[in-house]
Amino acid sequence: MYYEPGKSAHGLPHDPFKALIVPRPIGWISSIDRAGVVNLAPYSFFNGVASDPPIVMFCPSGKPAGKGFKDTRRNVEETGEFVVNVVPHELRRAMNATSAPVAAAVDEFALAGLAPLPARRVRPPRVAGAPVHLECRYLQTVELPCDDPASSNAVVFGIVIAIHIDDAVIENGRVDVRRFRPVARLGYMDYATVEDLYAMERPSAPPED
Repeated sequence: MYYEPGKSAHGLPHDPFKALIVPRPIGWISSIDRAGVVNLAPYSFFNGVASDPPIVMFCPSGKPAGKGFKDTRRNVEETGEFVVNVVPHELRRAMNATSAPVAAAVDEFALAGLAPLPARRVRPPRVAGAPVHLECRYLQTVELPCDDPASSNAVVFGIVIAIHIDDAVIENGRVDVRRFRPVARLGYMDYATVEDLYAMERPSAPPED
């Protein structure tokens, strides 16, 4: 099949785009507003984009009906801080529960039965039970084109200023993802758990003539 997004119909019951860019890591992002109200939400348009210094991004696209920007974006831009929590297989249902479109005053930690842990360098709490936490300082927001004038499209960047790794997932000096089985997003309502690994050595440069 062939189609041009925004110009020609794909002819399928659901937009296939998100089912093609897979699997996508999930940034389970905790933030806090100026009044101290905590928010926790998962974002599947999320990734690390640099390593020196380490920088992450997430895309809080869309706008809840009758509201401004999504709570996470508003909180991060107002306070300059957030935490990325890595979702292990055991907390997949709790992560899904925090994706509900609830009011800003609702505590998603309580909603999903999660316990908060204090961070060291930022105010937003970490998720207890998550094997990895990235404490981040807000860097910038880049506005993107948006086909829906009633919505929004943006990428939020943050610099990672502190990292927590559960010692139980470290083996022989390396993080073993099989010990926590991170959850990834696929298309539609589908998810995947990382369990099978294989390695490929990077090839050396060919000898010069």
